[in-house]
Amino acid sequence: MINIIDYEMGNLRSVAKAFESLGYSVRVSADPKDIATADKVVLPGVGAFRDCIANLRNGGFVDPLLKHIEAAKPMLGICVGMQMLFEQSEEFGLHQGLGLFPGKVVRFPAGMVEGGQRLKVPHMGWNNLQLGTGSPLFQGIEDGSFVYFVHSYYCAAENAADVAASCRYGDVEFCASVWRNNIMATQFHPEKSQAVGLRIFRNFGEL
Repeated sequence: MINIIDYEMGNLRSVAKAFESLGYSVRVSADPKDIATADKVVLPGVGAFRDCIANLRNGGFVDPLLKHIEAAKPMLGICVGMQMLFEQSEEFGLHQGLGLFPGKVVRFPAGMVEGGQRLKVPHMGWNNLQLGTGSPLFQGIEDGSFVYFVHSYYCAAENAADVAASCRYGDVEFCASVWRNNIMATQFHPEKSQAVGLRIFRNFGEL
């Protein structure tokens, strides 16, 4: 059973449909107690870090999620679901995250230029991955594969060993995925990344 946490801040149905298309049993749940009975947990996230972390805490999801991780069960964060795993975010002021990975979430700088063209923020669309640490999420996926991003802020990871994949936007090389033991996450959206994204979901489902 894959439990997708419904804390009112995620692209839940798209993620659920992607897993279901691969034959996995999926539960989208707004009840924190359901995390305890899940084999795997997915923490999606869309919107501002401030609102996401507030909803996660106010909904009572933090303790069950941490217990799931402590039990060595697989957990996947997506987009802001990855950002919340870090210590803090600078989006709309300083806000504390879950602190599972050292580092903070910062905004892409204004005025970046590439090929004579000014780059827009948010970073939106397809970009290619540079794969790093051998995360199980990327088994069977080629270095340089393209995935879909939508974000104005990125994770500045302090520990290079946590970075499972990176990506470049303008002058910034940023963390596109993290991995440590049973915790893994992507800044990009696998559910929007076509065949590559489905392979990532399959790799997670097979853990």
